[in-house]
Amino acid sequence: MAAAVALAVPASAQQTGRDPATPARRDAADVQLSLSDRGYLTRPGLDVIVFDDIYPDGHQTGVTVIQHGLRVAANGDIRLEAEPGQWSPMPKGDERRTDPATGTITQALSFPDPDKNGKGFNPIFYPDLDLSYKVRVAPEPGGGFRVRVDMDRPVPAEWVGRVGFNLELFPQHLFGRSWVMGDQGGTFPRQPNGPVEASTGPQVPVPRNSQPNGPVQNPNGQILGVPLGTGRSLVVAPESDRQRMTILSETGTITLLDGRSAHNNGWYIARETVAAGATTNAVSWVVRPNTIPGWTYAPVVQVSQVGYASAQPKRAVIELDGRADEDEAIATLYRLTSAGREAIKTGPAAQWGNFLRYRYRTFDFSDVTTPGMYVLAYGGTETNAFRIGDDVYSRGVWQPTLETFLPVQMCHMLVREKYRVWHGLDHQDDALMARTDLNHFDGYAQGAQTMSRFAPGDIVPGLDTGGWHDAGDYDLRVESQIGTVWVLAKMVEEFGLDYDATRIDAAAKSVEIRDPDGRNDAIQQIEHGLASVLGGYRALGRLYRGIITPDLRSYAMLGDAANHSDNAFRKPVAGLGVDANGTPVEFDDRWVFTEDNPDRELYTAAGLAAAARVLKRDNPALSAEALAAARAIAGNALARAKTVPNKVFALAELAQATGDREYFAALADLTDAIVAKPGETAWMLASIRGDLSAAMRDRVDAAVAAYQRSVQASAKTDSPYGIPYVPKIWGAGWDIQERGVQQWFFDKGWPDATDEGSWLSALNFVLGAHPGENRASFVSGVGAESALVAYGVNRADWSYIPGGVISGTNLVRPDLPELKTWPYFWQQGEYVMGGGATNFMFLALAADRKYAGAKR
Repeated sequence: MAAAVALAVPASAQQTGRDPATPARRDAADVQLSLSDRGYLTRPGLDVIVFDDIYPDGHQTGVTVIQHGLRVAANGDIRLEAEPGQWSPMPKGDERRTDPATGTITQALSFPDPDKNGKGFNPIFYPDLDLSYKVRVAPEPGGGFRVRVDMDRPVPAEWVGRVGFNLELFPQHLFGRSWVMGDQGGTFPRQPNGPVEASTGPQVPVPRNSQPNGPVQNPNGQILGVPLGTGRSLVVAPESDRQRMTILSETGTITLLDGRSAHNNGWYIARETVAAGATTNAVSWVVRPNTIPGWTYAPVVQVSQVGYASAQPKRAVIELDGRADEDEAIATLYRLTSAGREAIKTGPAAQWGNFLRYRYRTFDFSDVTTPGMYVLAYGGTETNAFRIGDDVYSRGVWQPTLETFLPVQMCHMLVREKYRVWHGLDHQDDALMARTDLNHFDGYAQGAQTMSRFAPGDIVPGLDTGGWHDAGDYDLRVESQIGTVWVLAKMVEEFGLDYDATRIDAAAKSVEIRDPDGRNDAIQQIEHGLASVLGGYRALGRLYRGIITPDLRSYAMLGDAANHSDNAFRKPVAGLGVDANGTPVEFDDRWVFTEDNPDRELYTAAGLAAAARVLKRDNPALSAEALAAARAIAGNALARAKTVPNKVFALAELAQATGDREYFAALADLTDAIVAKPGETAWMLASIRGDLSAAMRDRVDAAVAAYQRSVQASAKTDSPYGIPYVPKIWGAGWDIQERGVQQWFFDKGWPDATDEGSWLSALNFVLGAHPGENRASFVSGVGAESALVAYGVNRADWSYIPGGVISGTNLVRPDLPELKTWPYFWQQGEYVMGGGATNFMFLALAADRKYAGAKR
């Protein structure tokens, strides 16, 4: 709710890189940091956030510096390695305290973290070392702050020189900028450069799950870049008033490192090791980020980067400095003509209120319906050019997802685009049955049994075809595969999607982008997804949980999927990870995991039933197999499943596919649960609403009407974007798209109760109307400004895949929305399968059919 988030707005806001707005009034806060009632230190142009996030794996925790609205430094904390990575030991956050009298923020931490030590979603392996300490941050006269580390006891002798305080400096803002350390100086390099050297002393275990005995020690130590410089002080970007920051050590020597020497996704690192015997005041730094007097955040005008249909509601969101005085600026909409700009609509933007750290206005121009190109200006800033016209979604909007993104993600294929090879023929050695009693990584775990006729290390046939790579890496999760199938099937079913721009030859295992073959691409993609899901079902007699690489180095591989393995099956041996003599060996063949998960089985059954309906004409044999599998899987899982949504999902899709009253009767038995939480499940009934019993339909109708009234009320108060924006660590884009698809189905089944703006607002959000200074479309290559650096498999090239949809603007807690141009933030820039891109495609296609379809 707007009232709930309109807390005290901190003094700074995010820099856009454009000229500052009119300077705000100056006061004492320009000099001294003070503790805000949001729990961090702040003054105009500077915020210091201390452990509000505990996400070190994603460079989002510790002492964090926001300078002129940009997060420039983070992860200020103790580390056991000079250049830590995603699977490096990270501390456990304990008690956090603030002292309002002094402004001091104190965070207690300790190594190891028992919740991550060899277990969890991504297990981390810790050395035999117990450390506990406190990081204290307090205002310093003159506008800076002091960081002090107090160790509870001295660092063990063998770890002296290894344990140190790191402050990470975000690289992309510093490329080409200079640094100074006394009489040393240099330029922050665009890429990591040599020389390199091996670290010495005790080593952190390297997890390598292909080994039967778990993590191993690297005999050569961590290979590090030779420091860029050393000294008692470091000046970052002295030539830039917006970026200059001085770090002075009172306790030792600062080393400046390029953390990308050890990890592609590393940052620059300022580091000081903890001296032998040190406890109180073991590390003490004074940090002084420069600020420009009177700096304020320049307005950001947020619109869809694609534009709007003529009859579509149109509202720009204007983001303003939350601390600056009220403005009286006027918004002007210009139409672009051969003579230049023509002012079409001028007027004040309406006040919306405060949200996160910003103040918002909105400007409604729904009454402008004349087709053409437009620009909207406010407060000295303006949008990119965007279109108005009924056919705005008809070309180059949803098509790139089907034309390029999905083909590029196709596994077990050679994928070409004219002169370009996106990836070679890959993973022809899929897959070996995973080891039992294994907690792997990325959420994969194998229990005590394989739950199939295959022993660990056996080749499971039928898995060397079909499926799509998960977009940020190369694994195939069953829910990602079937989720993609389901959304594609719904687009064929609901919108008559029939589009051919790709040659897909399943027999030859080849794909040619923009080379039509006379078949509907959507149908061919559905067939490709089912080849993997049903291939596993045929072989295993059950669904697979997923297929993933055996070790972390392969999992983190950046490059052509064909390089993951040699495409040749290994000879089965007595145990996976050892040869016939029991000697550990390396396998590059991927592993297939199984699980007993009735809720996921029901989700898969729903997708199979939807696919069966749309394949009846084009592929009746596959249609019949998919439906038979859906029936069998659901029949086995319904009694064991724990969650209502997956039961409703499977039953609704099977009822629509078969018309069998047994499925309608089972849905009727769930009426109480459906009407108790209609937002979770009622949308699933939209396509069969007319076939429900009158008694059930009446109750569901009433529940949906009440729910949609709450949706419409919250659209006015939850955020200025007409939808809830509640990210935690990950960007909220995927969730917002998923909710938008659900709202479309509510609109289909209950049009009188549902505001179509609820799903159109989700589409606008993804296309550019979202918080923060980065106003790009989350859809790569779609819109005037879009995410052209993304966390896809080509991220090391600072590149993108057209039609991929990133997770989007995430929240640096408590109140900074952030979307950086950086290829290694999975929480902001990752593509995904099983939703994401295909949910966006669904919404864009829905808008296309609504506004342009009837006029074709």
